[in-house]
Amino acid sequence: MRVANLPEGYEASFDAARLDVERVHTWLSEDSYWARGRARETQEAAIAGSLNLGVYESATGEQVAYARIVTDGATFGWLCDVYVARRVRGLGIGTALVRLVREEGERLGLRRIVLATADAHAVYATAGFAPLEDPSMWMALQLR
Repeated sequence: MRVANLPEGYEASFDAARLDVERVHTWLSEDSYWARGRARETQEAAIAGSLNLGVYESATGEQVAYARIVTDGATFGWLCDVYVARRVRGLGIGTALVRLVREEGERLGLRRIVLATADAHAVYATAGFAPLEDPSMWMALQLR
């Protein structure tokens, strides 16, 4: 899919078969703060149970970014594992990736997409994400 807000020379796809699973696993397990040490089998299970979005260089097909949405496909989504390769950061790929997630959520008719981030609030704000209006309504069960 070619999207107007994706930089020239890049394309996006929700086709999980196109993902470079080894690359995604390496990015997340070695270079992210939230999934460091994640097992390859765990990553594969996460991919299988999610809606996945990859961004690729058009000329080579090399994957340069990834995000996944854990969703029922009808009402709710959780955006997670958003990663942009270091060598293409600053080109607007992350912003485009998040906007594509929003567009897909709207297409599916989701009512809400949530996420957690320690450092990229401004990127998500460009797509309309905002702090919870009433965080006292939300709860979490920490299992590990």
